[in-house]
This record gives sequence, C-alpha cells and structure tokens, in this order.
Amino acid sequence: MPELPEVQTIVEDLIAAGIEGAAITEATVYWPRTVATPDFVRGIRGQRIRHVGRRGKYLVFELESPARMLVHLRMSGRLHLRPGPSTPDPYDRVVFTLSDGRQLCLHDPRKFGRIHLLEDADRVLGALGVEPLDEAFTPGVLSDLLRRRRRRLKPLLLDQTLIAGLGNIYVDEALWESALHPCRISATLSAEETERLYDAIRLVLARGIANRGTSLGKGRSNFASIAHRRGENVHALRVFRRDGLPCPRCGAAITRLIVAQRGTHICPRCQKGD
Repeated sequence: MPELPEVQTIVEDLIAAGIEGAAITEATVYWPRTVATPDFVRGIRGQRIRHVGRRGKYLVFELESPARMLVHLRMSGRLHLRPGPSTPDPYDRVVFTLSDGRQLCLHDPRKFGRIHLLEDADRVLGALGVEPLDEAFTPGVLSDLLRRRRRRLKPLLLDQTLIAGLGNIYVDEALWESALHPCRISATLSAEETERLYDAIRLVLARGIANRGTSLGKGRSNFASIAHRRGENVHALRVFRRDGLPCPRCGAAITRLIVAQRGTHICPRCQKGD
C-alpha cells in the first residue's frame, strides 16, 4: 500500500505535470465499487481542479466547487497520466478525461482503491490523526500518544487515527532507526527513547520523499508514480524485506517476525525486546 512518501510523490508529480487548473470533462467508471459516492460521474463532471494535496494516505483534489475528491490507493492502486485518449487498460477502474485532452486513470489490479466526492471532506479525513511531518507533531505530542496507551509500538504506529500516513515499510524502518522493538509497550518508553522514535519517524519519511517513494518489485501491484516512474527508496531501506541480510549497524542477521498480523523486520541485536 502506498504510504505517506509515495502519496506525497504522486502529489508532487501531478502538480509538476500541470494538472492544477484543468477541468474534468468526463469520468468513466469501469469498476463501480471503486466509487464510494452516489451520482459520482454527474457530480465530478465539469469540476476544475484548483489544488492537489495529501492528508495521511489520501490524495486530496480541491475542486472549484466546495467539494473535494479523495482518492485512497489502498493495496495496489496507481494513478497514470496519459497524453490523450487510449484503449483502457484491463486494470483501469476509473478514467478522468481532462480539458487539456489528457486522461488521469486509476489503475488498480486488486480493486481495493476508493474515491470519494464530498462537500464535507472531514466525514472521511476527520478521523485521521496528526501529520508526522507537520509542525504540530512534536516530541511532546508523540510522548502523549505513547503514555496514554499500553499498546505494542508497531500496531500503535500503524493506527491512522493516531498518526496519519505511516505504514508497514516506514514503521519498520523507524523502529530500527530508534533501536526499539516493535512489541515494546508504548507507555514504557523513556523520554530519551521517545525522542529517538520521533526523530526516526521524521527521518525515514523525509528520506522516502527525497527518494521518490519505495518500489519493491516489478509487478503491477508495486508502487509507481504517474508515467510509471518507480521510487528509489528501496536502496535506502535498512531492514524492511532484508531478512537474512546483515544489519547495517551491527552486522547481525535481520529477522522477520509477525506483529499484529503484519510481516515485520528487525535486527534482533539492536532492537531487543523487553
């Protein structure tokens, strides 16, 4: 699933491609369950895109009307920007025709992506937690989130209602950077450990954005930004999907375990459990 750095990369690529200011002249829905809003096609037709942004893992299209279009790519979704009309790809779920002739296509092999068209976007976005790269996210905010709960660190950090945008890749990387075990109970962290985790979260996210996201494989379900551009952050990963390889810090073999039903990668020497 695209996480914060991948979604931010798509936002930046769409803006660089000049999509802001274009109007959506038509929308064709090939998989109805992708659209979560009744009368979506009629509601989106003629809308001009004023701004493209991000909230958590959602792409946020601010439209000329009070409405916003929210796109969540889920497990395998991608956005492709094509120069003009073309034969639909078998995995295209929704295709938007723009006033400049281009087509913006939601390509989604596993069909989990969702699109909302809402005048009150807080109906969806209001449930999300703090943005980890915003100024509002401070060591004190993180400390409060950790102290008020007795949860294992990994599922807590994956909880989008607490911190928006983190997923499996960047949680594993942040926990390695901060030398914390994913099963450590959140309320037991010291002030120094909390500071380390805070710095690590911001570091791995900023690095992921700088490297244009993480593309792990070559299949249709792996991340690619518009024009099929792949991210380079895979070369900067320290532990994620590196089981059996040496830890960059101490040389011990990276281990894979299951935490909260998610494949999890740690250094057993650097990230000791309780």
